[in-house]
Amino acid sequence: MAFPLGKRLFLCSVLTELGAAGKVEIQAMKHDIQQIQASTFDGIIGKFRDSAVSSLWFFEEDNPADQKFLDEYNKVATEMKGMAKVTAISCTEFANFCEKQGVKETPTVMIYPPNPVPAFKIEGQLEQKPIAGKLAKFMPEKVTKLTKENADTFLSSHPSEPKLLLFSNKKSVPTMWKALSVDTVFKRTVKFGFISEDETDIVQRFKVKKFPTVIMQRGAKGETKETYKGELKFMALKDFVNPYAESGMGDKMAGPAGGKEETMEEAKPWLVQEVPELTLKSHKDVCFKGEGLCVIYLKDGEAAQADIDMLTGLSKKFTSQLSDRGAKMKWMWMN
Repeated sequence: MAFPLGKRLFLCSVLTELGAAGKVEIQAMKHDIQQIQASTFDGIIGKFRDSAVSSLWFFEEDNPADQKFLDEYNKVATEMKGMAKVTAISCTEFANFCEKQGVKETPTVMIYPPNPVPAFKIEGQLEQKPIAGKLAKFMPEKVTKLTKENADTFLSSHPSEPKLLLFSNKKSVPTMWKALSVDTVFKRTVKFGFISEDETDIVQRFKVKKFPTVIMQRGAKGETKETYKGELKFMALKDFVNPYAESGMGDKMAGPAGGKEETMEEAKPWLVQEVPELTLKSHKDVCFKGEGLCVIYLKDGEAAQADIDMLTGLSKKFTSQLSDRGAKMKWMWMN
């Protein structure tokens, strides 16, 4: 049967739309899924197995189950955007690759954790929550959980590197924080800390009143403390940190007799303490180096945060009263 030209064009248009509707199509402008080819698997997933986690959806382009799964998998890609690679490959086009990966049916989702954990297939219902949960579980991290015992060392080590601190009412480090800590640049140039609200000494020291709160400490002596005021989302936090993250490693030098590399300034907790402790190691930095009057608060035991707050208040009061006379006072405590 012959059709007029106009009708033939209309019919072709309908058939094209129907064909597209019955086929899995991952569109860059519409989806957050990264589609790969057999030849790009190693470059996108394989060579990053030592430091990253990825997921890979194997699909048949004309399989109704895969067509239905597309939107669900894209939710995972959107949730994990920037934090993990959420990828897909067509078994219609790369059947041999899918067969070598042991894929017998689609949809199939494989998780590729950091080495040495082997890749594995997700069993059960293929839904956003369990897939994202597996990616989060195997997310590598370079986060230090701060306590009263290790806080000073963490904050004073590597003075050339900013310290990003997350104060939280949760017990575990969130996926977003883990992902930031292993960013290609950040893992070499920024230190990430996690502080639970139970660590009251550190919470009071940074005067944190609500959770979660993000504070960046930077400067050779940790003198700058900036509270982040944006959204607690991965990309927003990455944009916040970027200007302070340099492309190179922190300044280092060889240790004595060509030994282990050390930072240019050894860990000196007293340099970042609000009111430093006077000890045999710290006495030059906090008192005897440079001009000024040393004000020493003698304490039988450790100085509590209430003591530090009291000394800080006195310091500000006397500094304002004596600043016009050229007098400098250095405040410290001694056990």
